Amino acid sequence: MFEKILIANRGEIALRVIRACRELGVSTVAVYSEADRESLHVRFSDEDVCIGPPPSRESYLNIPRIIAAAEVTGADAIHPGYGFLAENAEFAEVCERSGFTFIGPTAEQIRKMGHKAEARRTMAAAGVPVVPGTEGTVDDPDVAEREAERIGFPVMIKAAAGGGGKGMRIARDMEEFRKAFGMARNEAGAAFDDPSVYLERFVERPRHVEIQVIADNEGRTLALGERDCSVQRRHQKLIEESPCPVMTPELRQRMCDAALAGARAIGYRNAGTVEFLLGLDGCFYFMEMNTRIQVEHPVTEWVTSIDLVKEQIRVAAGEPLSMAETPELRGHAIECRINAEDPEHDFRPSPGVITAFHSPGGPGVRVDTHVYAGYRVPPFYDSLLGKLVVYGATREEALSRADHALEEFVIEGVATTIPFLRTVLTHPDFVEGRVDTGFVERLRGE
Repeated sequence: MFEKILIANRGEIALRVIRACRELGVSTVAVYSEADRESLHVRFSDEDVCIGPPPSRESYLNIPRIIAAAEVTGADAIHPGYGFLAENAEFAEVCERSGFTFIGPTAEQIRKMGHKAEARRTMAAAGVPVVPGTEGTVDDPDVAEREAERIGFPVMIKAAAGGGGKGMRIARDMEEFRKAFGMARNEAGAAFDDPSVYLERFVERPRHVEIQVIADNEGRTLALGERDCSVQRRHQKLIEESPCPVMTPELRQRMCDAALAGARAIGYRNAGTVEFLLGLDGCFYFMEMNTRIQVEHPVTEWVTSIDLVKEQIRVAAGEPLSMAETPELRGHAIECRINAEDPEHDFRPSPGVITAFHSPGGPGVRVDTHVYAGYRVPPFYDSLLGKLVVYGATREEALSRADHALEEFVIEGVATTIPFLRTVLTHPDFVEGRVDTGFVERLRGE
């Protein structure tokens, strides 16, 4: 086992890794920007190093400064968390070249799955269902128009090097396609420094269902069930749950088998997530693979009783998975992302000082957060304040528990998404499990 791990991240995920390290008897090093000097991940780590001013490019995305912090503190491994450098193949390579174990997959695996067109080709070759589309990227507008006609409208234009909804456009006819193609390429170039795009048929009203996989260095690869992440706005997830409300044992087996086939095709190791679109007809299609721990990993932890972050660390240290086979899913878990955003004003960010903070509690209630009364929410980073994760013996119990916990959750001084989350949780369509990725937009009339 490692002696000291540097956490190349901030906020609640940095605290989450610190807690896992404590249970494993591993010392921790926190890195922080000047804006995060008073953050809890700095307070509760064993050591801390300031790596620069507030802008991410000068701190949390600055690879030389992070490596220097690892060197000066004598760390032997680096955990990237999620976001920032977590899916940066160059960072994984630099860690290994510098003598630090990167707690995650190999740089080659990150690179292969990070390029969406390459990931699509790889999964198709492994027998994983993919949405009908182009074999690779399409740069010429005339070729793109012919491909769109072949695939059939509606068509989704997607950035090859990206994610998070950037560089994505839907076209329902050729006239709309001609406008959207150039816009998608421009946005992809600006966001990812790569304007390449590819085309896929747009699946109407799909659910977003992802399979958690984890693999060790001995060739054991397991699928730990699914998470339904259909409640999202502009491709950003808001609520996640496990199991999926419309899942059947047969469908779960087929989706898990597909995820395992994809992971094994690239010799994957450590934790990762294979994301699928699930159509109304029960057909599912590969969307992308996230080569890191997910924000929503706690719902899987609730229903499997597996600490995914500790498993990540054990695998990176060369140990086998702690479980010999896939555990049975028990109960139901729901996660609500609490963001410093104002739903009444198009979810605009709401930085500022938190003047009052009260976290809910009770049986089956977990809150992962890095904020407290007096904490200043900086304007430089993701607006996530924390995650409310609840567990119940049934979905009905979990829904009731989530609503009551949100009612108890007090955050004053900044606007939050708590009122909107309560609206979603009590909406008849959500209660009955009748949602898809367009649910929030329809709810808001967007």
